[in-house]
Amino acid sequence: MAPRYRGRFAPSPTGPLHFGSLIAALASWCDAKSHGGEWLLRIEDVDAARSRANAADDILSTLEAHGFEWDGSVVHQSARGALYQAALDELAHRNLIFECSCTRAELEAAPRGIGGERVYPGTCDETIGFADRVQGWHEQHLMRDVGDFVIRRADGLFAYQLAVVVDDALQGITHVVRGADLLASTPRQIWLQRQLGYPTPAYLHHAVALDALGMKLSKQSGAAPLTGNPVSALTRAWRFLDQRDPPSQPVAVREFWQWAHSAWDPRRLPPVAMLPHGIIGA
Repeated sequence: MAPRYRGRFAPSPTGPLHFGSLIAALASWCDAKSHGGEWLLRIEDVDAARSRANAADDILSTLEAHGFEWDGSVVHQSARGALYQAALDELAHRNLIFECSCTRAELEAAPRGIGGERVYPGTCDETIGFADRVQGWHEQHLMRDVGDFVIRRADGLFAYQLAVVVDDALQGITHVVRGADLLASTPRQIWLQRQLGYPTPAYLHHAVALDALGMKLSKQSGAAPLTGNPVSALTRAWRFLDQRDPPSQPVAVREFWQWAHSAWDPRRLPPVAMLPHGIIGA
């Protein structure tokens, strides 16, 4: 018997929740609920230097105002360092990692792979492929397209690639629904999952919102926080993902969700090729 669907939403507390974050929350929530599954909330604050005071509390309040309800306790990466260290020790025991003394300038001089990222001149040599539920088959030859990648930074902080793999495995995540800007990271995460003996969840990467300059809408790019009518914002995010319009405009958050849970159709999500899709209109 297949395990019960368990999804998650994992925002970083670097600022308030914005429209791009709402798209990711809505997609992961609807996919979980349409499968009768659980939806967990994880605060990805492993990078303490970038985390902002009270941002996590603000994110939780905004999600609640938009009708989201999560299962279980909220997990904070900042409290899980021992788990990441254990995974790091396991990789070190198997001689799968090494210390790097390259300077930032030296790494910036490395050639770019097909995904536009700098290819670290290391030794990782394997082709990893996976079938995205919407985007289809994707694969990377790690040595050619990525090279070896960072799992713990020079300042001692654990890198996203390692932390997210450990968290998804130990929280029993069966389905990952997230933005297509992370599509290119997935083969690296699958490689780590295999080395650590973790299961690989099903992946779905949806389109992400862009600003007027064609950049991903993010806290770093000054995306405006969610304010105003939650129903209006939810409806806008729903339409961005090419989902079918409700028969009439919902007037309350509960009314929107009662309809959206049964109307969610991932087959309508637009395909993208590792790049964001769509620019936000007024």
